[in-house]
Amino acid sequence: MRRLVLLLALLLASPSAWAVTVEKVVSAKGIEAWLVQDHSNPIIAMEVSFKGGAANDPAPKAGLASMAAALLDEGAGPYDSQTFQQILEDKVISLGFSAARDGFAGHLKTLTENRDLAFDLFRLALAQPRFDKEPVERIRSQLLAGLLRESQDPNAQASRQWFQAAFPSHPYANPPRGSVETVKTIQGADLRAFAKAQLSLDRLVVAVVGDITPEQLAALLDSSFAGLPARSTLPAIPDKSAEPPPGITVLPKGNPQTAALFGSRGILRNDPDWYAAYVMNYILGGGGFSSRLTEEVREKRGLAYSVYSYLMPYAHAGLIIGGVATENSRFSESVRLIKEEFRRMRDDGPTEKELADAKTYLNGSFPLQQESTSAVAGLLVQIQVDRLGIDFLDRRKELIEAVSLEDVKRAARRLLDPDALSIVAVGKPAGL
Repeated sequence: MRRLVLLLALLLASPSAWAVTVEKVVSAKGIEAWLVQDHSNPIIAMEVSFKGGAANDPAPKAGLASMAAALLDEGAGPYDSQTFQQILEDKVISLGFSAARDGFAGHLKTLTENRDLAFDLFRLALAQPRFDKEPVERIRSQLLAGLLRESQDPNAQASRQWFQAAFPSHPYANPPRGSVETVKTIQGADLRAFAKAQLSLDRLVVAVVGDITPEQLAALLDSSFAGLPARSTLPAIPDKSAEPPPGITVLPKGNPQTAALFGSRGILRNDPDWYAAYVMNYILGGGGFSSRLTEEVREKRGLAYSVYSYLMPYAHAGLIIGGVATENSRFSESVRLIKEEFRRMRDDGPTEKELADAKTYLNGSFPLQQESTSAVAGLLVQIQVDRLGIDFLDRRKELIEAVSLEDVKRAARRLLDPDALSIVAVGKPAGL
């Protein structure tokens, strides 16, 4: 019973208040982390990110980063997979890794009483992963099964096709999870080489939230990370302006619905127009039932259950992306309405009320999105990756409040071109 209570506390614990103080902690060996102390619960959460990620996968080995992420906690140092996992379960430690196009992330959450053990297991996973044959083949089988399911998913098919067309001869064209063909080729030597090259101190970003002092964290930073290579040997990823071909590409599939991904060039996170574009997209398609796309396509006409848009600021390219799924017979009408809303926002901009409502929601909902220590730690990592400054949480509200109607109109004129939309549709759309 005690273990169950502790597990529930570990999963549900959240910061005692949103008004947090972010401290920079630098260890004796120069390893930096951002810390939010919260001693109201005996919980510590750490999020880390290594810049790079799946974009560094060689094309013939696409999926390498994702496979490595799934294997780092499947045995490390003196512990085989079963023993490592048993320790995590017995001590109520949550530890895992994930890979995206631009980053390789690590996650750790533990009760304070198990702090030293949890950080040491994290150290072993990073510095001494085993990649034993049994877990490698087991994880490979799981990944291949997922890829086979994904090959039948219209949304996944649309996404793969869209990125391949938008980023010719660039690493972003490769799917982060790879393909059945590429994952089959990945060997233990590939995984070991990846871990050695990717998991380096020059790519590391760390954030910790919870029941720990700066002095305790500084010591753990050195013991956990100082043994990693100082610098990565992976090549730099080049910046790339996306080149999605305008118009509609159809991938025939015998479904009653057509699922589509649409998008065009966007902006990077450090662009001066970012906040204006962020507010603009909320009004256009990022605000759920409050957005124009949902109002016109779903609420007024019942054409789709979901239609949306969002900004996607990768490290080396910016995009504005959206999606819709509708009956084959009504797909053409849905696309026409989406383009009309892009055009209307570009030509006329939002109303004063739409702008005021968007600001109210974006600022009011933000604290509610950070519902746990892990969520806050993840946010702090992203702020570091985006180089927004340690005082960003203090400035964010004012940055959004400062967006004017003319700012949004300028961003809309710059980003929204309905005729430039690149659309990949999976299904049997009628009336194109």
